[in-house]
This record gives sequence, C-alpha cells and structure tokens, in this order.
Amino acid sequence: MPEFVVNTAGGRYAAVVERGILARAAQYIPVAAGKIFVITTRDVWQAHGASLGASLGARDHEVLYFPGREANKRLAQVEALCDAMLEGGADRSSCVIAFGGGIVGDVGGFVAASFMRGVKVLQIPTTLLAQVDAAIGGKTGVNLVGGKNLVGAFHQPHAVLVDPTVLGTLPQREYVAGLYEVVKYGVIQTPWLFELLEEKRDGVLGRDPEAVDSLIAESVRIKAEVVSADERESGLRRILNFGHTVGHALEAETRYERFLHGEAVGFGMIAATLLAERIGLLDKVSSESVVELVNDYGPIPSLARVEAENLCGRLFQDKKTVQGKVHFVLPESIGSVTVQSGIEPGAVLSATKDALRRTRQA
Repeated sequence: MPEFVVNTAGGRYAAVVERGILARAAQYIPVAAGKIFVITTRDVWQAHGASLGASLGARDHEVLYFPGREANKRLAQVEALCDAMLEGGADRSSCVIAFGGGIVGDVGGFVAASFMRGVKVLQIPTTLLAQVDAAIGGKTGVNLVGGKNLVGAFHQPHAVLVDPTVLGTLPQREYVAGLYEVVKYGVIQTPWLFELLEEKRDGVLGRDPEAVDSLIAESVRIKAEVVSADERESGLRRILNFGHTVGHALEAETRYERFLHGEAVGFGMIAATLLAERIGLLDKVSSESVVELVNDYGPIPSLARVEAENLCGRLFQDKKTVQGKVHFVLPESIGSVTVQSGIEPGAVLSATKDALRRTRQA
C-alpha cells in the first residue's frame, strides 16, 4: 500500500495507507516522546482499542474519552481534555494520538496544538471521511454557535496512519458520508475517480476492498499534494472546499444535529454545481452528472424546514468569507474547479433553492 509525503513549512510527515498498520502504530510515535495520551470515543476504543493498545505495549499511555458528535466540538471539551492531560502528568514531551473520526481528529489536533503551546500529535483516522480528508493537512479546531471551525490552529501531525480495515465496523451512514468527500476529489481533480464512483457504485457501497483501497489512496494522494503546495489555504488548497461553503451553512442552520459533515458537503456540492451552471461556468451535461452522482450515494436526511434564505444569510459567517466577500469553489468541468467571489446574491439564492428541491433526501 502507498505512502505519501506531506511537505510543509509546519512539518514533513508521511500519510501511510496500509491495511493492518494499526498494529504497527507505535513505530510512528516520536522516539523522544514522553507519556502518550490517546484521545478517542468509547465506541472507537471498544472496536479497535485492543489493536492500538497492543501496539503501544509497555509505552506509558492513557486513554481520554471525548463524547463525540459535532455539537460537542466546542472549546469546553478542549479545556476538559487539557485538564485531564495535566492531571495525567503530561508535559512538553507528551504525544497525543487522535484516534477516531474527523471530529476527534479536529479536537485532538487542537488539544495538541494548544497544550503547552504545542505537542506532537499522531492522527489515526477511523472513518472514511477522516481518512481521505480531515486527518491530513494540519487543520484543527472547534465550532462556535455561529459557525463551523471558527476557532482553531494549523498544527501538522507527526504522521497520519490510514488503516482501511477499521472501516469494517463503520456504520453504513458514516461510510457513505465519507464517500461524498471522495466525490469531491473526483470533481476537483481526478475524472477517473469520478468514473469509478459512477461505474462501481455497488462495489463501493459494498466496501469491495479493491475499490475502497483505490479511492482512499487517490484521495490521500490529492490531499497530500495540495497541502504540500499550500499549507495555509492561501491559494490552491481552497479547491478542497468544494461543497463546504453552503455545506457549513447547512450544518450551522440545523445546529450540527441533523446532518453528518459529509452529508452536508454532498448538499453543498449540488448547490455549488447548480450555481456554476447558472452563471455559465459549467455545461448542463456535466452539471447533471455531478448532481446525479451525489444523489446516487444518497439519500441524506430530510431538508424539511431548511430555508434557502437562511442558508444564504449564514454564508457571511463562514471562515472562508474575506472582507464581506463569499468565496465559492465552482466546477468548470469534471476534474477542474475555480474559486470565485462577488457572485450576484440572487444567483446564489436561486441555486440554493434548486439544490433544496433536487437533493435526494430521506
């Protein structure tokens, strides 16, 4: 299985994709690390903790449980985890292992970035969404009531270990939520990945190992390449936000309770695609292909009582909004996107209304 190098000013590290690598996790902990703190959720530890614990062996370590869920991704939890580390004897030599999905990775990474102004962190993602996206790139943070990931820091991990075998215990809804992020990679850079998702839908949904390993490896390759070129999202890295602008608004509007992150991104991709078509950037055939593919992996939860006007109002609270200008990542074709701002609000509202009508929902 492949290993990809992420090379940034904040650190150079490997993102390793390998079945069974969880059993060798201890090999990737810094040699000089002191006490290790594993930040995880109880369900993840119950499912896979024995493997990680066996790998850590006699290394001094402690498991700290985070309650999970987007609604708990708040500063209060960061403070509680830092307090627990301090009580557990942590110091500047300590190492955090963020062992779980994207929320655990974001929170655990922010704890590592904040505790004593920064300690090492090893990211071991256990959901598809985290494996292909969230764990790579050093973005960490928590939510405010007004928006997603508005408090955080860039803190590159020491390594990222992606073990596809852990997906065997992942609920189907969580697995599909990750597939929306894979669709994103197909749209922004890799047409053959888009075609794989179209042509091998049953195998992908059935978690065929060959298909799963291919889509994970390609997604990690793209993420590593983009982050290496643009660590702090000043240019190229913004393409990774395809679907996230309206998606984040949907999460905030529903108080982070109704949709998984990937589901919200799926809706956001449809909205962005319809907007691109509406302003003449994307042809109708390609637009229909993107909408159809996202819907083929649906449905997402009901969009009942979600108003387009409210979603558009929240766009100005997104962290990607600069000096009052909302930036949208829009497809020009399948495999290429562009970042645009200053789009006429009426077009955004109209496309969002269309997305609410055309997204397949439960």
